[in-house]
Amino acid sequence: MMERDISSAMITEKIPEAMQNTWTAVDGYINSHLTLSDPILDAALQASSAAGLPEIAVTPSQGKLLHILARSVGARNILEIGTLGAYSTIWLARALPADGRLITLEFDPRHAAIAQTNLDRAGLSEKVELREGPALETLPELAAEGLASFDLIFIDADKENNVGYFAWALRLSRPGSLILIDNVIRDGEVADANSTDPMVQGVRRLNELLAKESRVCATTIQTVGSKGYDGFTLALVLS
Repeated sequence: MMERDISSAMITEKIPEAMQNTWTAVDGYINSHLTLSDPILDAALQASSAAGLPEIAVTPSQGKLLHILARSVGARNILEIGTLGAYSTIWLARALPADGRLITLEFDPRHAAIAQTNLDRAGLSEKVELREGPALETLPELAAEGLASFDLIFIDADKENNVGYFAWALRLSRPGSLILIDNVIRDGEVADANSTDPMVQGVRRLNELLAKESRVCATTIQTVGSKGYDGFTLALVLS
């Protein structure tokens, strides 16, 4: 069956302001009932913003989803690729048991410094190990160390390298592990084969890989909210 591609003009049309306002209002409503304010998490966002980090962290409801997924699989070992200010890291680490561990990888030294401060404030410095440097150099080091397989892997880094990150995630996982990749819809541009955006093409290459990869069962969910139109891919490792 031939892939049906949508024209770039249809995809990149600006989201009406009223629609975005609705999505943001609904996010606020959900947060007010199901994701209550938390001083540690709020401080992590505030510190990241004050330091000028890009405001691209997961939303509170998405952070809680990560937390729930980690608890649902009984995760004891978690890997995160892309730390930013450690907002998602805190959500994930709080799902771990007392003897659990999380390794998070961050390329940017300035981001890593802010993230470490946020982790220290959250009392998670003993449970979370932040490794600085290009993830495609750090991931082979993890494999060489012979660490136990990771139960949940969250990929939220540069989309151009999604295929490389996923390949290593699969190598570092086990049957039953969950691999979650964020920001895979790109305002709908993922459906445009002619997109010149390297991040879009990185996501498309990942989808082409997943379509052929028999070792995982995967799906992608579109999302809308205060940060616009995007989505995530969830892959269950089978073998």
